[in-house]
Amino acid sequence: MADRQLNDYRDTALGLVSTRSFPAIVGTADMMLKSANVSLVGYEKIGSGYCTAIVRGGISDVRLAVDVGAESAESFGQLVSSLIIARPLPNLEAVLPINSRLMQIARGDGISRLSNMAIGLLETRGFPAMVGAADIMLKTAEVQVSAYEKIGAGLCTVIIRGSVADVAMAVEAGMLEAERIGELNAVMVIPRPLDDLEETLPLASCWIEQPLRIPLTALKVTEKELVELPDLRRLQIPADE
Repeated sequence: MADRQLNDYRDTALGLVSTRSFPAIVGTADMMLKSANVSLVGYEKIGSGYCTAIVRGGISDVRLAVDVGAESAESFGQLVSSLIIARPLPNLEAVLPINSRLMQIARGDGISRLSNMAIGLLETRGFPAMVGAADIMLKTAEVQVSAYEKIGAGLCTVIIRGSVADVAMAVEAGMLEAERIGELNAVMVIPRPLDDLEETLPLASCWIEQPLRIPLTALKVTEKELVELPDLRRLQIPADE
């Protein structure tokens, strides 16, 4: 039994590339997936803005993917470190918080429901700048906010979806608004995301098909019940002495 487990891991490897920005790590992961036959296990966010993309595959494919990923992260000015672990033993993968995704890959599960839609990511330092950027992006183009990510050090990223042209237009407007309100840290537009990338982003679980409708009439009734104004005609105003 032990020999069979060792043989299963003989020709596989784990690859890790780390950055200090969520848009940068998503863009890095996208390049890694498109450069070699690897699977994206997911991301690890350990605080202070540090994010790591983890891929798995054959040793040669992982080496190629990590080389491309590190080069991409460096071109973004965000590379922290990279690592290749050849022939990881089962215990290492079981202990790392990536095991559930590995099981999903082994089963061949897929949850991509947003294919053929571009991804836009805009990261700010400070929540108000991110919310303001999200608002102006929605008002500028036909895009939808699908989620946001926090990675520590005050960094938060809004994620939008739409056509390539709309996402690019929205991100450009969001950049200007984020800079006006606070600090813009990083942006990324991914035109044609692969399924692996789709499945590791916080997108499908919170995708809203229809706009939310708030029952304003109920709010007005509550306001009437809570606020009662006195009848001013019954008030007696004392005459001036």
